[in-house]
Amino acid sequence: MEKNNNQVWEFIRYALLALLIVIPFRIFIAQPYVVSGSSMDPTFKNADYLIVDQLSLRFKKPKRDSVVIIRYPRNPSKFFIKRLIGFPEETIKIKNGLVWIYNKENKNGFELNEPYVFYKKNEDFSAKLGPDEYFVMGDNRAASYDSRMWGSVPRKYIIGRPIIRLLPLNKIGILPGQSKTD
Repeated sequence: MEKNNNQVWEFIRYALLALLIVIPFRIFIAQPYVVSGSSMDPTFKNADYLIVDQLSLRFKKPKRDSVVIIRYPRNPSKFFIKRLIGFPEETIKIKNGLVWIYNKENKNGFELNEPYVFYKKNEDFSAKLGPDEYFVMGDNRAASYDSRMWGSVPRKYIIGRPIIRLLPLNKIGILPGQSKTD
């Protein structure tokens, strides 16, 4: 009987230890995320399974063209995957579907190089960002619900970035969809 009690207590100890490691890891460091929809097509497809790094962006600023997981500003309980296009105090102008960025360093603006966009949308749009605002867009410009419709994203709503794609199996990889500078 004592052997069974020892085994039970060992099991409880290991289970508690596992919980003490796994729960904080899941809450603060990395989370699974399943892509829903086609707004990031072809970079990410519906049902892609990602592991999202929630830690690094707390200590460093995100970079332009980075793929990020955000909380939807109109309903923060929902999460979206988008590409980071505009930064605080910048002006974003879309002319005939081409994205232009205007900021202190580039008063005449520069055209954003977007090799990841295959489904363009011929449109004109303009937005001026405030001190804590970011502008995000999906790679599938023709079918993405993003900052063009619902506005900017506060910094606190940028949750993390995908660091691993686990599904589909033929696209397993590290830093999926990220630009070369990330």
